[in-house]
Amino acid sequence: MPIPEDVTGEEIDKDVRQELQSLPKTLAEDVAKNLVMVARLIDEDPEGAYGYSRVALRLASRVAAVREAAGFAAYANQKYSEALAEFRAARRMTGSADLWPVMADCERGLGRPEKALDMAGAPEVHKLDKAGQVEMRLVAAGARRDMGQLDAAIVTLQSPELASNAVQPWTARLRYAYADALLAAGRESEAREWFAKAVEADRDGSTDASDRLAELDGVEFTDALDEDAVEGGPAEDKAQDKADGQD
Repeated sequence: MPIPEDVTGEEIDKDVRQELQSLPKTLAEDVAKNLVMVARLIDEDPEGAYGYSRVALRLASRVAAVREAAGFAAYANQKYSEALAEFRAARRMTGSADLWPVMADCERGLGRPEKALDMAGAPEVHKLDKAGQVEMRLVAAGARRDMGQLDAAIVTLQSPELASNAVQPWTARLRYAYADALLAAGRESEAREWFAKAVEADRDGSTDASDRLAELDGVEFTDALDEDAVEGGPAEDKAQDKADGQD
């Protein structure tokens, strides 16, 4: 797959660069460039990211960072079985528990929420940092919802991190998940409160909390491109011109 000229491979994280030092220099450079493309495309073009991840995997399947990148690319394309296999391989290579939450979410994607809940109670969770533990809580709550256990999902999300007024990288998503669970349980007024709190914490627009809040408040958005809905727009002008021609 083509690599843009502005991609040098130096853009990757220093820890990944260090992992690639086990490879011959030219090969390491090629792998690094493909990993850069995976990171660049994974949000906007998951299929493209997946393609580059397969190239990297073909070149260096024994590098943990490559297996992890391949896992995330597969995950972004809802290839959960493949993603889980790659994450497991990366974990075997590193011994790290960092991928535990996304591995559990793959189990959800495969229709096995019970397995995700088992993982949420496993010893590996205690090895996660705070962000990882919050992510695991989100996955567990999602698994409860998959099983139709709305009240249990709400309780799962109730935590010191949810109650804290401090804004952390995970705060907006945690508040959003809580609001969404409340709404699904029919607790609309509480849901509105927490969607508003999610908006306050969502500094980079990682959720659509503001849109959800507007919906609850009964705000309707008009498409500016809908000519019939815009007063004085082209459609109205044409109608007026026709009327004038009949005078």
